[in-house]
Amino acid sequence: MRTAFKEWAIVVDALGRGGQILLLRKGGIAEGRGGFQVEHPRFLFFPTLYHQQRESVLPAAQTRYDEIAPHLPTPDLLRIESCAEVVAWRKLDSLAAVERLRGQHIWRDEVLVQRFDWGKEQNLFALAVRVSRLPQRIELPMLPSYGGCKSWIELAVEIQTDTAQPVLAESVFQARLHAFESALAAG
Repeated sequence: MRTAFKEWAIVVDALGRGGQILLLRKGGIAEGRGGFQVEHPRFLFFPTLYHQQRESVLPAAQTRYDEIAPHLPTPDLLRIESCAEVVAWRKLDSLAAVERLRGQHIWRDEVLVQRFDWGKEQNLFALAVRVSRLPQRIELPMLPSYGGCKSWIELAVEIQTDTAQPVLAESVFQARLHAFESALAAG
């Protein structure tokens, strides 16, 4: 696999520890006219500090960020430890729908409101992903082509994912997926 999805390091950490199964995305400036699209059903996680703001996540996640920050790679290094498969996704066209997902992710409400309102359209994409941990950490040099405000990156090398192991047991994942779908069906 060569496709990677850029996301804040603290969110990738929460996903990789099984703390959440959700990605909430508006899309980067470089996404183009169509905005964010779920272009790839399977991808690697590209943890980034780009636009990362400690204060943008809930207090427990801020504490976790303080724990992991000293161990994050230097800016010239990309560390990949997990991959994911999109199991379900929805385009959220109301703040009420976004609010129904409260408790299923680590973002602060005001950050999601800002993202929802940013740009021409008021919306967010919610992706439920099945996260798996790679058997070993992969470290790659950070390339200039990986920069910019974009969600999807094509890595310069192929990374094997066939032996990656899910971070959540099937029953736990299915319960969280059900909670995601039920929250959005409630509207």
